[in-house]
Parts: sequence; structure tokens; C-alpha cells
Amino acid sequence: MFASIVVGTDGSETAGEAVRKAVELARVCGPSARLHVGTAYKALEAMYLAPEVVGVNLSGLIDPRSDAQNVVDDAAAKIRAEGIEVETHLRPGDAASGILDVAESAKADVIVVGNRGMGGVARFLLGSVPNKVAHHAPCSVLIVRTC
Repeated sequence: MFASIVVGTDGSETAGEAVRKAVELARVCGPSARLHVGTAYKALEAMYLAPEVVGVNLSGLIDPRSDAQNVVDDAAAKIRAEGIEVETHLRPGDAASGILDVAESAKADVIVVGNRGMGGVARFLLGSVPNKVAHHAPCSVLIVRTC
């Protein structure tokens, strides 16, 4: 069925539901299925900083890559507890591009995403993460209803 399954997470409850569904899918696909969990992060220099902190060295206080690593490590621990093999991936940039990049590199057969991504004005201007993934994926996409 599916040998390579990619799921993105940001540590949210919605993403957690997508991870749970990806685990179920991997279990159904059998022991040859490999689960890839990834997350994206914004590089510190790409983040908006208030004028009063511009020029202040925040590298010891804010580390988006380290935070992202904690998110995928936490998800991977839960996946391994279910007896599923998992690889973790970090990508700089936006969430949808990160998921798509992991899918390309993992030669994914399917990508699992939750149906809730960005909301409000960001969704209107940039589109939702699930929408972007569905339109640009190199493989099938399973959109998990999370609400």
C-alpha cells in the first residue's frame, strides 16, 4: 500500500491528530511502512522583531530550530511508543514548503495533514497549509478532519 508516509507537525492538537492518523495508516500498511515526521521553522533573521529589540543578540534566548527539534522529537517518541519506525526532519521556511520538501526527499507515497492550518488574514493572503500541500504534493494527500 504505502511504504513512505510523511506527516507534518507543529506540536498543536490539530497536528497531533494528523500524527495519530499517520500512525494508524502506517500500522495498516504493515512493517515495511516508514513514517517521516517533519516540521518547519522560521530562521531567527527572518522573524519580525520589534524595533526595541533590533540589534540585540537573542540567539541564546530564541532558537526556532531547537524548538522545532523538540516538536519532532516529541512526536517521534510517541510514534516509536506505538511500535512504528520513524525518521524526523527539520526544514527552514514555511510549513507547507517544509512538508513538501520532506515528501520529495522521502519519496513519499502519501502525505498526511490536518484540515486546519493558517487562519484569518494569513489564510486569505497566503492560503492554508493543507491547501498548499494538496495542490503541490508529489504524491497522494490524506487530509484528516480535526475539528
